[in-house]
Amino acid sequence: MKRIILIITFILLFVNPARSADQNIDMLNKSGREINVYSKKIVNIEVGDTVFWKSVNPGHNVEFIKGGVPEGVEKFKTTYSKDTKYTFKIPGIYAYWCTPHKSMGMIGFVIVGNDKSNLEAIKKIKFYGKSKKIAENLINSL
Repeated sequence: MKRIILIITFILLFVNPARSADQNIDMLNKSGREINVYSKKIVNIEVGDTVFWKSVNPGHNVEFIKGGVPEGVEKFKTTYSKDTKYTFKIPGIYAYWCTPHKSMGMIGFVIVGNDKSNLEAIKKIKFYGKSKKIAENLINSL
């Protein structure tokens, strides 16, 4: 019995090392039938994980939406056409968009620590154009 426990312990510790849940998201001009889109609209991560946004096509950025992040999170707005990353330290839902394409539906959500305590604030965000319907569907899927 001790031998089985040792083997299982060995397997858990060394054969299956802990994996980071960091996420990669491409900023794209086109994906399928959609234009100006992030490759993933919703990602779930844990506190301390990082999201990497890759500027696959020029002209895109990432901007956290005012009122669409947990309390205590500072403004985050990147320059255009540059790869960027953000390490999430506060649990909750983070709503973001591409500044020039926010009305075209280029929005996304990061859920950190499976914490949805700021969902009501997310529902109050004023989305524009195509983002309105997309946001509604995404928020309902949270």
